[in-house]
Amino acid sequence: MSPTPSPVIVVAPDSFKGSASAAQAAAALARGARAVAGPAATIIELPMADGGEGTLDALLATWGTEPLTAETTDALRRPCTARYGLSADGSTGIIEAAEANGLPQVADLDLRPLDADTYGVGLIAARLLDAGVSEILLCIGGSATTDGGTGMLTALGARFLDAQGSPVGPGGGALSSIARVDVKTLHPRAATISWRIAVDVDNPLCGPRGAAAVFGPQKGATDSDVATLDAGLAHLATVLDAEAAAKQPGFGAAGGLPLALVSLVGAETVPGAELVSTAVGLRNALAGADVVLTGEGRLDTQSLGGKVVDAVRRTANPDTRVVVIAGAVQLDAATCREAGLTAAFSIASGPAALPELQADAERLIEDTAAQACAALGLGSGTARTVGP
Repeated sequence: MSPTPSPVIVVAPDSFKGSASAAQAAAALARGARAVAGPAATIIELPMADGGEGTLDALLATWGTEPLTAETTDALRRPCTARYGLSADGSTGIIEAAEANGLPQVADLDLRPLDADTYGVGLIAARLLDAGVSEILLCIGGSATTDGGTGMLTALGARFLDAQGSPVGPGGGALSSIARVDVKTLHPRAATISWRIAVDVDNPLCGPRGAAAVFGPQKGATDSDVATLDAGLAHLATVLDAEAAAKQPGFGAAGGLPLALVSLVGAETVPGAELVSTAVGLRNALAGADVVLTGEGRLDTQSLGGKVVDAVRRTANPDTRVVVIAGAVQLDAATCREAGLTAAFSIASGPAALPELQADAERLIEDTAAQACAALGLGSGTARTVGP
């Protein structure tokens, strides 16, 4: 009888928010798989993210590079320090916009939704352009801003002018005053590189499902502010001759940040999990995989609509078994089967408070991965692990 081939196992989880980063979760899944599959198994670690919080850390872990820091400004243009990243070959930069324009950075002040802007994000982008990157991956969740990306483009040299030819003030409250845009002083490399913007919502720019109406209140906007911001974004789309683009899903993300970037430098919006999948080489990794272990804090219907689990299940080959390990599993077995998932396991072995699970998350993820691999009948054999 010929020996059973050693399995190829890919571990590609999202973070377990508040409990384990994607890199920590991937390492825990790998340990659990290795304990059962044995030393001959090939285990590939690919920390994942959906373009929101944790995307920077997930990509840096996969690339094997350390975060860089830049002196920039927060959403109210106060000096701050933000992290960003570079691929190992220096060709691709990654910005997690909330490092500069995120809500936590301005939590010490009363929220000022009409004034907050994305200028600090642009300062980081300018640094990457000066470093010679050929691509920037921009992850935009968690913003405190609703400025249509005007602040970011201002930092890159564009001028948003009123009817008298004077620069308008910062923030979404000034958008309705913009009469024209001067790009003569735009950074010389801004329109020559590839920009990909990770979005994790499908909201259009304006209207009842738009940036201001849906996300403005959490950024401190009153009903009056929402009306001002929504009208300003619609006006900006007209000035940029981008009314059609503004109706597309995703343009309402991060206060309409994609609008100016798409219009002025040719940026492309992509689902966040798809962007990360491409950046880390998920398709190639899964090409020869027998099993893929993925996971997140909670597996529910949203997981199947653009999140990491969705990206993994859609990318995996039909004969690759896809197993989800999650803090909580809220999909029944039939739904999992219909979605192409082999099985889903919760790390909670019994009644437990959330703080207990969070405190012991990595051990529980590891143990559940071992249980899952045993249930799949993975054999043992001389281990090698591929990953960061």
